[in-house]
Amino acid sequence: MILIIVGVIVLLIVGYIFLATDKEVVPAPIQNDTTASTTTPVEQAPQGPVSVTPISHATALLAWGGELILTDPVGDEALYRGKGEPSLILLTDIHSDHLSTTTLAALVGSSTEIVAPKAVADLLPKRYTEQTTVLDNGATTSQKGFAIEAIPMYNLPEATDSRHVKGRGNGYVIERDGTRVYVAGDTGDIKEMRELKDIDIAFIPMNLPFTMSVEKAAEAVIAFAPRTVYPYHYRGEDGLSDVEQFRNLVNTGNPRIKVELQNWYPSDTQEAN
Repeated sequence: MILIIVGVIVLLIVGYIFLATDKEVVPAPIQNDTTASTTTPVEQAPQGPVSVTPISHATALLAWGGELILTDPVGDEALYRGKGEPSLILLTDIHSDHLSTTTLAALVGSSTEIVAPKAVADLLPKRYTEQTTVLDNGATTSQKGFAIEAIPMYNLPEATDSRHVKGRGNGYVIERDGTRVYVAGDTGDIKEMRELKDIDIAFIPMNLPFTMSVEKAAEAVIAFAPRTVYPYHYRGEDGLSDVEQFRNLVNTGNPRIKVELQNWYPSDTQEAN
């Protein structure tokens, strides 16, 4: 009898322990690991994030405020697959590493807006006329909630037969909610660049003889002191420019400037102009 009573008590105790511990364990939420991404680094600008994805050479994808901005899209449609329809396309120049009507045909949607200088707009198919805003150097427009200013881009010394004459192409300053992004286009170390103020993110070319040397690019960047700079458009006649040297020069001149080195030549097939 005593053994039976003891057995019942043991069973009751074991059952209580089981019921007290048999609860669903909810796993902790998985945190997004932004440090693992190498193809889409995120630059936290003062008034909000601007996600920068290098595509190739002069082509960048900016995800900003719920909109997608593409600069100078060229190359195979596969480069853009899965990245979404661009809200805004900024075209800088007439050369084939900045302008491809074939690529545009694969990317431009019914709600896509295009901003271009006149020399580029003149080369676009007529079906894009209503979607295209033409800007001369110094002109401004507002598109998709962004203020856009056309900045001159040209070679130094100035010459009528240079690859990039003043007034034909545009660089751009794009601004939204106090955040300012500068896309230089094909340019030298020009005074209009050095005079820029309060730039959060800058895209700077360096490939002689098409734009400027690594040294000149570093000098220009130090002069206008963007918060972050991306060297891009850096293949020249002798191969890829030394972007590590560029970073060292910039950091020596102004260690507060963040230099982002990314892979702009994943397939190494883009032809520079």
